[in-house]
Amino acid sequence: MDNKYAGMWVTKDGYIRHNLLPNGRYDEARGDRESAYQGNYTIVGDHIEYVDDTGFTADGDFRNGILYHAGMVLYRQD
Repeated sequence: MDNKYAGMWVTKDGYIRHNLLPNGRYDEARGDRESAYQGNYTIVGDHIEYVDDTGFTADGDFRNGILYHAGMVLYRQD
């Protein structure tokens, strides 16, 4: 999967961290809770759809190098 958005995305305070893996899986950490949520994601254009391993769904959009997801703003971490 060729994915220009793969990598780590974090909120400004670092509390929420989304690791978008190049294989279409993600691993979300919250605070000191590593792997709080895991699942699959798909990206079409600049839109991302998440489905976690429990079946919960969410989505977001990449705009100007920022990920807007479920009321959160995440920035790419290098």
